[in-house]
Amino acid sequence: MALGEVLLQVFIIFVAAKIAGEVCLRLAVPSVVGELLAGVVLGPHALGLIGLPGPAMIAALGDYHLAEETLGGALEILAEIGVIVLLFTVGLETRLSDILQVGKRASLVALGGVVLPLGAGYLFGTALGEPLPAALFLGAALVATSVGITARVLGDLGQLTTDAARIILGAAVVDDILGLLVLAMVSGLATGGLSPVSVVVLAVEAFGFTALVVLVGRRALIRFDDHLDDLRLPNSRFAVALAVCLGLAVAAGYLGLAAIVGAFLAGMVFAEARDREELERQAGTLYDVLVPFFFVVSGTQVDPALFLDPTRLAFAAGLTLLAIITKMLGAAAGGAGLKRKELAVVAVGMVPRGEVGLVVAGIGRATGALTDELFSDVVMMSLVTALIVPPVLQAILRRPERSEPREEVE
Repeated sequence: MALGEVLLQVFIIFVAAKIAGEVCLRLAVPSVVGELLAGVVLGPHALGLIGLPGPAMIAALGDYHLAEETLGGALEILAEIGVIVLLFTVGLETRLSDILQVGKRASLVALGGVVLPLGAGYLFGTALGEPLPAALFLGAALVATSVGITARVLGDLGQLTTDAARIILGAAVVDDILGLLVLAMVSGLATGGLSPVSVVVLAVEAFGFTALVVLVGRRALIRFDDHLDDLRLPNSRFAVALAVCLGLAVAAGYLGLAAIVGAFLAGMVFAEARDREELERQAGTLYDVLVPFFFVVSGTQVDPALFLDPTRLAFAAGLTLLAIITKMLGAAAGGAGLKRKELAVVAVGMVPRGEVGLVVAGIGRATGALTDELFSDVVMMSLVTALIVPPVLQAILRRPERSEPREEVE
């Protein structure tokens, strides 16, 4: 019966995601907004149709908390697979040559989007009397960028091949590595386990992994691409690509990187395959099935009642406003010289914190640096930045572009 309840909730999530997505698309709103809100409404803090174990599951496992953890773990795994497929699909539409064309610009955007939010978040926490570890974790939470939400919107609007999208995706890779180093240092300070050597090792592993996968993996694919046709398995090329995606996601996790970094890099490698269009088509089917789970499950982690406390609402509103302004200013500084519309897309596209902000908040609470109230504030910030970006990004992209000179993209 425990399995039956898990399957029931999987069914509810899938159907709710598709219905919410359909409604949003008919209202000219990106479907990701509907999926996130579906998670909020159906989640354990609202209707309770998702994320809460039923009597049969509790009886089967003999303990409510064990049943809750088991169900939550199953849904989190499904959501993680969904975001891995999302970033793999995005990677398939991103050739290395495209990223290299905007490499310098992407690095500047990432750097600006890390330094400014980190400093502002720390000062915000300190000014309100929070202790050093808490203030640093607030800064770290503002650093994180959830490229999955932006990538979904850009993909839905057919914008993934534009320079602005490439800058965002390239910046997201650098941003994740820099954000990882910030999180490692903040966690070390909070627990007293920070070592300069460990930070250097982590940096070398992160940049080395990225370079190794992209450069060596690309050459290996070019060399063995034709031999994949010799395999007798149905859809053998896609099976190999998916295996590499999952393998690199695991490898990234062991190195302390987000699994989505490995998935994105795997997609970039197979973007060089001669039948990339067929791989994209096959990945698209998997995308439609699994990716909505990520957004719905992310929505279930939000308690709408948090918005009813005036004090917490004011604190969260200030933190959210700071998160939006600093990320946009930092990204805009790195993107200076782009056309106005492209600059707006890059600045807004780097704003969502989404699941990455939730991860940082969870680590902060686990180390004791963040109280439950501060954790709630970061959750609010992560949700609001995730919700506002899709419609704003859509409005910017649909706005007619003025004719104006632009600096060469580097």
